[in-house]
Amino acid sequence: MEKSAEKAGENAAGAATEKAMFGAGCFWGVEAAFRRVPGVVRTAVGYSGGSLPNPTYEDVCSHRTGHAEVVLVEFDPAKLSYEDLLNTFWESHDPTQVNRQGPDYGSQYRTAIFYFTPQQEAAARASKERLGASGKLRRPVATEITPAGEFWRAEEYHQQYLEKRGIASCHI
Repeated sequence: MEKSAEKAGENAAGAATEKAMFGAGCFWGVEAAFRRVPGVVRTAVGYSGGSLPNPTYEDVCSHRTGHAEVVLVEFDPAKLSYEDLLNTFWESHDPTQVNRQGPDYGSQYRTAIFYFTPQQEAAARASKERLGASGKLRRPVATEITPAGEFWRAEEYHQQYLEKRGIASCHI
């Protein structure tokens, strides 16, 4: 179990890092997208937004826990802004889909931004509004913006899944 907090820790140079958490469909591809962003210190995939403590992948896939598959991103705010992370989030999935991404469907694949601070909430809402008003999408943005709750780390075989297998994308 990993507790959610605004400050995540320190980077290799001892500077403070921050956390962000996103749900954007299957966490494998979303994690890979965030790991490529300079300024991201570390990532972990897991579950959040539901009611069952310490869920397993099988629990979450049962559609009875309310959890989303999420990526917890630890980043260095001196090198990377939260707004830049939001841009990666929007680009890594279809935010108009409700409870599905590609061939994956169910509430665990919902589009969601889980914020840790009022500043993250404000930035997420403003970013969502800008995207919705941009005319780039044919449907309304379905992304939920909600306070970050408990983060439950997924099983080890899910961590850096694509990277471990030398695969660039979930859907080849």
